[in-house]
Amino acid sequence: MRDLPPVLICWSARMITLCGMLVLIVAAPFAAAAEVLWEKHVVYSGLVNSTAVGGDFTGDGLPDVISNSGGRTRLFVAPEWREIVLDDHPEHDFIHSEVFDIDGDGRLDYVGARYSPGLLVWLRQPEAPLTEPWPLFIIDDTINGIHGVLRGDVDGDGRLDLIANSAQPVGPIPNSAVWLRGPAAPLAADRWERNVFADRDAPGLSHYFGFGDVNSDGRPDISLAAKGGPSAEPQTGEWFAWWEAPTDRRKPWTKHLLADRQDGATCIMPADVNGDGQMDFIATRGHGRGVIWFEAPAWNIHVMHPTLKEPHCLTVADLNADGHVDAATCAYGDKQAVWFENDGSGNFTAHVIGVDQAAYDIRSVDMDNDRDLDLLIGGQASANVVWYENPLRQD
Repeated sequence: MRDLPPVLICWSARMITLCGMLVLIVAAPFAAAAEVLWEKHVVYSGLVNSTAVGGDFTGDGLPDVISNSGGRTRLFVAPEWREIVLDDHPEHDFIHSEVFDIDGDGRLDYVGARYSPGLLVWLRQPEAPLTEPWPLFIIDDTINGIHGVLRGDVDGDGRLDLIANSAQPVGPIPNSAVWLRGPAAPLAADRWERNVFADRDAPGLSHYFGFGDVNSDGRPDISLAAKGGPSAEPQTGEWFAWWEAPTDRRKPWTKHLLADRQDGATCIMPADVNGDGQMDFIATRGHGRGVIWFEAPAWNIHVMHPTLKEPHCLTVADLNADGHVDAATCAYGDKQAVWFENDGSGNFTAHVIGVDQAAYDIRSVDMDNDRDLDLLIGGQASANVVWYENPLRQD
């Protein structure tokens, strides 16, 4: 799981073949600012939490948190973080999650994803979320190896769909990725309609997704990364790629490889990094080292941080409200939370905002209703859920 070859050692056998690329990478600017730690707020501490999401789940205007640990899905009610168990099942150990209003009743629902055997479910928020049970509905139980789940209107019908992995090399849909069509009547749906967009061409234990119109054709595309390493099939993984959406989203999608031999590739999200009107990508090697971005259209690689160890999660947002796309991660190897300040031209300054904190999951959420984006973290090896308070907005 944690094969960590240093990606910038050019004399290693693997990296000899990459020296031409590394000339470009090493030459990219990297700046590190003095540490100004953000205030850390602990929501929960006790068990491993691989994922956490935020939103107003009680209708009182305050952002709450839902996380999963030890087979329990828990709602933590702001501001005291009172714990409400929504689902208690020893086999419901979710590695990733989403949140949106699935049934159109105006209340946020919860989506949980189990890795293997694959299981994707949603919990419906009732009218009285603190006292009534949250009914559980199965979305899919055929795909296997669900490490990432992401919402998005894939087919343009106005309803949010879900994107998920079938990353394991075993099962009926191996080494693949799918999108699941949001049903018109979700309460009556036995399973969601499954469409394979990466049909056995996503090998190597894929991780997290990005969603956005990469080629400006009006259709959102999907990006994905696969970590590779000793736990994957030999000679698979270690790549970043995106899949081009066809006019009919149910037909085959076209894979475009951005880069291979990227040890521990995990996260990749589209964003116009340098303000030239073209979609770039920000990416992390979460089972290796480093944070990078790919510049369109040639997909040149620029380094945001060369050595950050195991930055397994990624969020892309304007964190200081200056109109430029920034990014943040929390590296479980270095136990550092870091945000990357973009000057608008793709030059990033790395700011360490938290220490002694690991993560598998990070989200940009306004946790204190002060109109800026804070960082919510599912603490994985730190066995907690925390959020870091953003001090950057000045108005």
